Amino acid sequence: MISITTAELYALLSAFLWPFSRILALVATAPILGNPSVPIRAKIGLAILITVLVAPTLDEPPQVDPASEIGLLILLQQVIIGTAVGFAMRIVFVAIEMAGEIIGLQMGLGFATIIDPQNSGQIPLIGRFLGLIASLAFLAIDGHLIMLAIISQSFTALPIGTTGINTPIFIAIADWGKEIFLSGLQLSLPVLAALLITNLTLGILSRAAPQLNIFAVGFPLTLGIGWLVLALAMPFFAPVLERLFENGFNVMMEIVSLPDINFP
Repeated sequence: MISITTAELYALLSAFLWPFSRILALVATAPILGNPSVPIRAKIGLAILITVLVAPTLDEPPQVDPASEIGLLILLQQVIIGTAVGFAMRIVFVAIEMAGEIIGLQMGLGFATIIDPQNSGQIPLIGRFLGLIASLAFLAIDGHLIMLAIISQSFTALPIGTTGINTPIFIAIADWGKEIFLSGLQLSLPVLAALLITNLTLGILSRAAPQLNIFAVGFPLTLGIGWLVLALAMPFFAPVLERLFENGFNVMMEIVSLPDINFP
C-alpha cells in the first residue's frame, strides 16, 4: 500500500501550484495568448503543459503549506510576477492600437468602429488594422515563444520564495507605461503631418474660394490622403515595431532580473 505523508503531499502540490500560477498569469495577460477569443480551457491547458515541462527542472520549492498565510503570500507573488511580465508586452500592443485610433480620428473615421475581442469593446477600424499587423509581426518573429522562454527561465533568476518584485521594478513598469503615448504618437506622425498639410490647404482654398463646399470636398480628400500616406508608411513601420518588441522583451527580462535568454 502506498502511503504519502502530509509533508510529501504539500511538497508535490507546491512544486506544481506555484510555477503554474506564474505561468497562468502570463498566459492570461500576455498579447496573443491572452486574447479573450482564445478559450479559457485552452489557456489553462497550455499553462498546465508548460508547467509540467518546467517544474521538474526547478529547484526544490520552500517547504511551506500552500494553504498557510506564507503559502498564499507566495502564490500571490507568483501571480503578480506573471501578470507584470505579460503586462509589459501588452503595453506595446496598446501603443500600436492607440496610433491607429489617433490616425482614424484625424482622417474622420472616428465613427467607424469594430468590436475588439481583445479589449471586450469597440475600437476604431484603423486601430484594429494596425493591431492585426502588429500581431502578425509578433508571431513572425516568434515573440510568443520568446515570452514563454522568459517566463520559464525566470524561475532561475527569480526563484519561488518569499521575495518577489522589488519597488524599483514597479517604478520601471509604471515608467514603461509612457510608451503608450510616446510610441502611439510616433507611429501616427507621418499621417498626422500629411493631414495637417491637407487641412491647411483646404483652409486656404476656403478663403480663396468661399463658394467652395469645404465639407463636401474635405472629407473624401482627407480620407483618401490618409489612406494613401498610411499605405506608403507601412514598410517603414517594421523597424519601429521591431524596436518596440525588443524594448518590451527587455522590460520583461528586467522584471524577472533575467540578464539574457538562453534558447535550447
